[in-house]
Amino acid sequence: MLADISAVRLKQNVVDLVGFGTRHTLSDTESTTRGIGAARRWIKAQMERGASESGRTGEGAMTVSFDTHHVAPDGKRVTRPVDVVNVVAVLPGTMPEAAARRYYVTGHYDSRRSDPLDSTGDSPGANDDGSGTSVVMELARVLAGRRLDATVVFMATAGEEQGLLGAKGHAAAARAAGADIRGVLNNDIVGDPTAPSGAVHKDRIRLFSEGLPEAATPEALTELRRLAGEADSPSRELARYIAEVAAWQDLGVQPQLIFRHDRFLRGGDHNAFNTSGYPAVRFTVVEEHYNRQHQDVRSEGGVAYGDLPAFVDGEYLAGVARVNAAALMHLANAPSAPADARIITAELANDTTLRWSPSPEPDVAGYEVLWRETTSPVWQAARDVGKVTEARLPMSKDNVFFALRAYDRDGYRSPASFPRAAEK
Repeated sequence: MLADISAVRLKQNVVDLVGFGTRHTLSDTESTTRGIGAARRWIKAQMERGASESGRTGEGAMTVSFDTHHVAPDGKRVTRPVDVVNVVAVLPGTMPEAAARRYYVTGHYDSRRSDPLDSTGDSPGANDDGSGTSVVMELARVLAGRRLDATVVFMATAGEEQGLLGAKGHAAAARAAGADIRGVLNNDIVGDPTAPSGAVHKDRIRLFSEGLPEAATPEALTELRRLAGEADSPSRELARYIAEVAAWQDLGVQPQLIFRHDRFLRGGDHNAFNTSGYPAVRFTVVEEHYNRQHQDVRSEGGVAYGDLPAFVDGEYLAGVARVNAAALMHLANAPSAPADARIITAELANDTTLRWSPSPEPDVAGYEVLWRETTSPVWQAARDVGKVTEARLPMSKDNVFFALRAYDRDGYRSPASFPRAAEK
């Protein structure tokens, strides 16, 4: 699967997206060659082509559709009523017990100029975020013919530059419908590894994740503080999991874990999913080149401005796509993380008892207890405890953090479940 990811195709996707002139959310929707309408129809057609060439038919085939959300003027970046249209491809899971679980890979296809309300001038948006959109499109093509236990969703969002509009609409609708979204991998500005200083970071991609869940209730926040679980939100466990998978697969680009929800003064579509209570993370290059973001194409005082395809590195972008692809493959084929994980605090003791509910997938082969020092950012050790729902370890629960994960017969492991405190 990883070998099927094409650097040439990824770069060409970016070039083709830039060819629409502008993809501003309020730009032309009727033209066949320019504006956001032409861009979204092209993205949809490319995804549909991938579905038709996959060889899968019937209920197991990937489907592609527009996901439309009507947005009223807000007096800020939306000056007139507009339909914000996401392009969504859904690859159904093949295991009945896992198919309801959904894992997303996202990138926004809209672009903007220096003036966020200028919807007519050229706005290339090659790296921000033609690069992320290209990752979504290429992974839809590569995965369309593969059978995965859980469902994978490939979504190119619109309206990000005007206020995360497409992602907010989709996430809110998903929450209202009770959709079981277990993880969102958002790719935004992932194609240019060169820093303004000239340094090149081709071996890394930043991975941002929230600590305290944005959607947590006051009661849940109180419990997290009591457990010292501020760094163990589902989004944070998702980020650790992606980094572990990239290391297991020995990928050429490795995630650099950043333990904050996003960069200062910036935001992304993963934030919209966090707000709706879903685990979501953001991929972004190590050092951003701000002269190449949200800038009209021009030269001033010998300085070049503009987000052009020339600055997108196809090989690096393929490396980022492989991180996403490997993570999706593991997430979708692994069992569910153990539910109702709890650390037993009924009595004072120098050992630790953990209990959990079994994961529902029929191929579950067992469970592992993970632990790390309280000052460590990542899980440091694991113990296989077999196919049970209780484990007792000769270690103090006061001195380390514990978690649980399930594994199946093929060796796929779930993300970690951070346990709550309970008396039984």
